[in-house]
Amino acid sequence: MKGRNMTRWRDPAKDPRQAPKSNLITAEGAARLRGILDHLSRVKRPALSTKVGEAAALGDRSENADYTYNKKELNRVIARIRYLTKRLDELQVIDRLPADTHKVFFGAYVSLEDDDGETLDIRIVGHDEINPQKRWISIDTPMAKALLGKEEDDEVAVATPSGEKTYCILEVRYSSSA
Repeated sequence: MKGRNMTRWRDPAKDPRQAPKSNLITAEGAARLRGILDHLSRVKRPALSTKVGEAAALGDRSENADYTYNKKELNRVIARIRYLTKRLDELQVIDRLPADTHKVFFGAYVSLEDDDGETLDIRIVGHDEINPQKRWISIDTPMAKALLGKEEDDEVAVATPSGEKTYCILEVRYSSSA
């Protein structure tokens, strides 16, 4: 039987998606999530509720595309509000610098150089702040785990899909300014 809900079976003990995620977040990330929650609660939800009410007042809901679309969108927004409210309660905000700012810890901006001489600038953040365009990686990734506790000029070996790769830490800083 084929269907959209059919997936291949994965052993839960070995599935990386089942691994517990850390509940750390930077102060900026927490503020961004609170801003999204505030916008959804104060602006988007009331506007959609109004649209659903107006569409429902037109009569037959079974053939009313405006009602159906806005109702689905309202339910999606309510689910997102519920998720963000619960998630913000679970998160631990890290808003201070570590005692030793020369070592890599949560929130660090790290400049790396690989064996080929190419540089890579990353930031170690929480799971809710991942941004591939900015090269912000989760603290739960193998790269971040290998970097934690290391300092400038240390060499770090990281397991990648194409094999083990070695990086040298060029710089560790805790502010975005270079």
